[in-house]
Amino acid sequence: MPRPTKCRKISYVPKHKYFKPSEVDAVEEYQLKYEELEAMRLKDIEKLSQEQAAKLMQVSRQTFQNIIESARYKVALALVEGKAIRIEGGNYKIKECTIQCLHCGKEYRIEYMRDKQSCPKCTSKNTNVNQKNKCCKIAEQEQA
Repeated sequence: MPRPTKCRKISYVPKHKYFKPSEVDAVEEYQLKYEELEAMRLKDIEKLSQEQAAKLMQVSRQTFQNIIESARYKVALALVEGKAIRIEGGNYKIKECTIQCLHCGKEYRIEYMRDKQSCPKCTSKNTNVNQKNKCCKIAEQEQA
């Protein structure tokens, strides 16, 4: 009996989750899981080594290799065969950031890559990313 699949950590949720050839209305599609997109993003866009990317996703190097092979295969097939790609599903957990309300001092967590929300305690929008949380990149994006 195989072991249950562990959740993979992802740091990116795409705004657009469906891509299709422009010349076709109804088209067959391939499903690209969120962790497959994350593996491609880390390796191909961020240019991380397989070991670094696997560590960020909290999986083994072999598991990372399997994930990225599956992702690249699906994307290549979709491009060659003129099929759509739908990004959905998978076994993942989104990294979280700790936010502190500058008005009332409450600390709370929101999911990374989602909009910062108002404080759940006092509804103030005067919030700041807690710098102690090293996995959170919202702070880097805000400072740029």
